[in-house]
Amino acid sequence: MSRAEAGPADGRNPDWSSPRTPWAWAWTFGILRSELLTTFRRWRTLALLGVLAAVPVLVGIAVKIETSDGSSPGRDGGGGAGPAFISQVTNNGLFLVFTALAVTLPFFLPMAIGVVAGDAIAGEANAGTLRYLLVAPAGRTRLLLAKFATVMTFCAAATLVVALSALTVGALLFPLGDLTTISGTRIDFADGLLRALLIALVVAASLTGMAALGLFVSTLTSSGIAAMATTVGLLITVQILDQIPQLHALQPYFFSHYWLSFADLMREPVYWDDLQKNLGLQGLYAAVFGSAAWARFTTKDVMA
Repeated sequence: MSRAEAGPADGRNPDWSSPRTPWAWAWTFGILRSELLTTFRRWRTLALLGVLAAVPVLVGIAVKIETSDGSSPGRDGGGGAGPAFISQVTNNGLFLVFTALAVTLPFFLPMAIGVVAGDAIAGEANAGTLRYLLVAPAGRTRLLLAKFATVMTFCAAATLVVALSALTVGALLFPLGDLTTISGTRIDFADGLLRALLIALVVAASLTGMAALGLFVSTLTSSGIAAMATTVGLLITVQILDQIPQLHALQPYFFSHYWLSFADLMREPVYWDDLQKNLGLQGLYAAVFGSAAWARFTTKDVMA
């Protein structure tokens, strides 16, 4: 069927390049739906989600075994060692959600995002399917937006998988109830559950810069493996640089610098300064690398 035949009933040929053309937007949502189904049906994606879901299980079991004699988790029974919030897990299983997110955020979560984002464009080029996708009337810009939306959906899904797995394990192994904030105040379980959901959303949003960076790298090569490896390599490099004291002047501009600021949501009152800096920095990275990805992809000579 030709485009004219697929157009309006009066026989007019629609302007497929116009963003107001309803058929173009229909193609856009169709591509987004297809991208979501394709991404979440891949064994690699399911394996990544499975690994992320296993981390809270391992942490919960380790804490349960370590505290079976009544001691507190951490080295020498001290609550100060180990990941954030781990000293509170035995008192309230909800803290396992915060601990699991603190454990997975520095590497496991962004690595998974890097794999999905790095493969978004380069994987299609490597498989020889990118040219066929560009035949769709939605065009390159809308295809890129659909890819980015898919990566961000995976960000949210991966974060929720960690949170739900941790909540389930925490409820099975430890008591639930009112909890104590970092500030020492008491809040009820419903408030704590709401803050856990808000923290999960903040963690997902914290990965926006990583997603945009990975998508940009994916437009630079036709090898999905190379794009994934480069994205994960950049993640590791930035994490190392963020730990070097001599680079303290540059560290506030690294996309990972404020990742653990989500802990401020467990204060009373909430400290918003670092949270706002984190979200603003992620927006900046998304704007810069998203624009770079668009400039590269819309001018790229697609051969496959």
